[in-house]
Amino acid sequence: MEGFDLSEISVGKATFLWLRGGFPLSFLAKNDKDSFAWRKSFIKTFLERDMQQQGIDAPTVTLHRYWSMLASSHGQVWNSSPIASSLGLSEPTVRKYLDILTGIFMVRQLPPWHGNMKKRQVKSPKIYLRDTGILHSFLELKSEAEILRHPSCGASWEGFVLEQLIRLLEIDQPYFWATHQGAEIDLVFYKGGRMYGCEIKRADAPKMTPSMRIALEDLSLEHIAVIYPGKRRYSINKKVDVVPFDKILGGMKSLFQVDA
Repeated sequence: MEGFDLSEISVGKATFLWLRGGFPLSFLAKNDKDSFAWRKSFIKTFLERDMQQQGIDAPTVTLHRYWSMLASSHGQVWNSSPIASSLGLSEPTVRKYLDILTGIFMVRQLPPWHGNMKKRQVKSPKIYLRDTGILHSFLELKSEAEILRHPSCGASWEGFVLEQLIRLLEIDQPYFWATHQGAEIDLVFYKGGRMYGCEIKRADAPKMTPSMRIALEDLSLEHIAVIYPGKRRYSINKKVDVVPFDKILGGMKSLFQVDA
């Protein structure tokens, strides 16, 4: 069973969900301090007991460092080499640990979409900690103010919104798309035989970007929704709408003004 999502709480508590994550005892804690303490205890128990049951016999301190490195890589394209080198492990072992954490729903490996085109496309997955409460624990972020000051704020919010989109839109096969020339779309997926895209921007007034133009042309996207934390919906292209985060509750029709 997964933790809470936006459909199970009031929109006004979305910041709590981002900060504390979806684990019920963390989300429902009396205050941020108690929530943070519960998550720290959960991580300790998980590493000492549950990871061992998954067939990982590495020392707890090594596993904690590994998970911390994944937190630092949240929202980035996977590269096993520096993590393996830092931990003194082989790259196949580091990959094995990643697959195990993915299999028990602690990590999401977002696969790249790539097609037959002339541009060189990224073919390694992006890595996200699925619960942002756990992410913030590893980053030692205990309050909203601390998150907003941290360099990982944008990546954290991207991962949070990404998980909500995948669950609320019931996306079976989510992807991201990126080229080695720098074009990128945070989320692409198929619905009804058509391909859609989502960009996630923690900005006051997102604008049209070269990446969006390239994606519309190269991927033949039906529509792009740019999700941001503001309140006003507006169009920046006939196929691109800027959509407030709380509108994702309305599903496909609300996001893209089409039937699912």
